[in-house]
Amino acid sequence: MSTDSPDTTDSTVPTPAAVARAIDHTLLKPEATRADVAALVAEAAELGTYSVCVSPSMLPLDVPEGLKVAVVCGFPSGKHTSAVKAAEAAESVRLGADEIDMVIDVGAAREGRYDDVQADVAAVRAAAPAPTVLKVIIESAALDDEQVVGVCRASAAAGADFVKTSTGFHPAGGATEHAVRLMKQTVGDALEVKASGGVRTLAQARAMMAAGATRLGVSGSRALLADAAGEAASGY
Repeated sequence: MSTDSPDTTDSTVPTPAAVARAIDHTLLKPEATRADVAALVAEAAELGTYSVCVSPSMLPLDVPEGLKVAVVCGFPSGKHTSAVKAAEAAESVRLGADEIDMVIDVGAAREGRYDDVQADVAAVRAAAPAPTVLKVIIESAALDDEQVVGVCRASAAAGADFVKTSTGFHPAGGATEHAVRLMKQTVGDALEVKASGGVRTLAQARAMMAAGATRLGVSGSRALLADAAGEAASGY
């Protein structure tokens, strides 16, 4: 990263503005209303986030130019059939989604059935081809390192654009620096990595980005970015 970039304070630490541009501003609570989602969109535009991430039933959305729309698929369990996931993804794209965040069958990963994981991802990829961005949620906290590597490789082989740590709904937990680093080491430059689940502070966001994440799933974006006020006061 260049030292003269307007979005960085030095060559290694992203500014709050750069962190904001990496955020998928997220609202996936089952009780969310259309008014809640409209407020999410307004807040995302104010904060300068990359996108909003919502449930498919909330589409279509009225968003300002430049704000992307991400939609979850097979969420949160991943136990839907591939045909159902593909249909959900296709409909979401038809209704205006720019990006699809799909959940794998985590049980298949735990059993080492990586060919099945690859076929599942490939079905969604076929239903939502480029330029739609496809992110694959692997639920990394529920997997061991070997399984994380296996599903990342399967996702790459199926044509995904990102691998993503977590739904944020699994009791095993959310993103960790270790998982993000392992995922990035596995996919290299072929795919990007999204850290999601439990990213609540500016320091955590920067740590995930340092580990290799280029996108962040955050529901409390305003609170996370408000950390910058204290940073500025301390002369960071």
